[in-house]
Amino acid sequence: MNLKNDLLLRAARGEQVERVPVWTMRQAGRILKEYREVREKAGSFINLAKSPEMAAEVTIQPVDILGVDAAIIFSDILVVPEAMGLPYEMIEKKGPLFPKTVKSAKDVEDLNTAHIEEHLSYVIDAIRLTKKGLEDRVPLIGFAGAPFTILCYMVEGHGSKTFSEAKKMLYTEPELAHALLQKITDVTIAYLKAQVRAGANLIQVFDSWAGILSPAQYSAFAVPYIQQICEAIDEVPVTVFAKGAFFARKEIGQLACEVVGLDWNMDIQESRALIPTKTLQGNLDPCVLYGTFSQIEKETKAMLKAFGKQRYIANLGHGVYPDTDPEKVKCFIETVQSF
Repeated sequence: MNLKNDLLLRAARGEQVERVPVWTMRQAGRILKEYREVREKAGSFINLAKSPEMAAEVTIQPVDILGVDAAIIFSDILVVPEAMGLPYEMIEKKGPLFPKTVKSAKDVEDLNTAHIEEHLSYVIDAIRLTKKGLEDRVPLIGFAGAPFTILCYMVEGHGSKTFSEAKKMLYTEPELAHALLQKITDVTIAYLKAQVRAGANLIQVFDSWAGILSPAQYSAFAVPYIQQICEAIDEVPVTVFAKGAFFARKEIGQLACEVVGLDWNMDIQESRALIPTKTLQGNLDPCVLYGTFSQIEKETKAMLKAFGKQRYIANLGHGVYPDTDPEKVKCFIETVQSF
């Protein structure tokens, strides 16, 4: 595999780079009118995610339109619970809804953990098609949700600010929570291994709801399962992005991953001190992109100076917000690339 632009992979492995690589979370999505056209054709978000041709098309769009240094496969973290037997619906303006949730030991027992690659073949096919379409221009990032974040949806059944139902299980039925987390972990490893075989060059684990746990709970219910994933995926670099878990940076820095993603609440110097041996990714506040072009340039350059050129991947501290002007995103990307 000879990538024309392998900056992301070299930065992830801690090798020397001529310049900082850049991509943005949620770059394939609603900010692009080209994406909205494909989504319109698909009829729904889930149809789009389940059509390998369309998913590949929208994955490649930001590479062509925004000039990012990596593509990330268009999919959703919730395909994993679906493959395990909990289908979900995407409610417009509300988010995901699971008609069936996990409440008991029997529910955990009934979850499917077999033939994961077959159940998620549409994602694997999308990765293969994307690899073909990218023609080795840039690396392709594969991803999955971290086990705790997936548990949140499987127990709660929908998005939430507190996920109190899910957290309740950690306190009232810890054994059940651990049994569920282990099943999610096993399925996630099988799924990510299939992504790597299909051509994913780097894997990102999204722990979107990490920040709702206490440090002690994060150590008990999140870290051991992410560590299993990091140890299992040894063919390509792994990035762990635990949103809101500023209190666990040192612990995350000790995982068997190559890259640690930071959100915009995490101080850059402090994070470097806590995680001295890994590549860092992030962490511009996505709201900076609502500013003027000169504001975006100024904030981006300040961030680049603070992180330094080596062992760093430029990104936002969370996904780009859907009402962001694509020209502002381009300004961010070009500022990094010309720095």
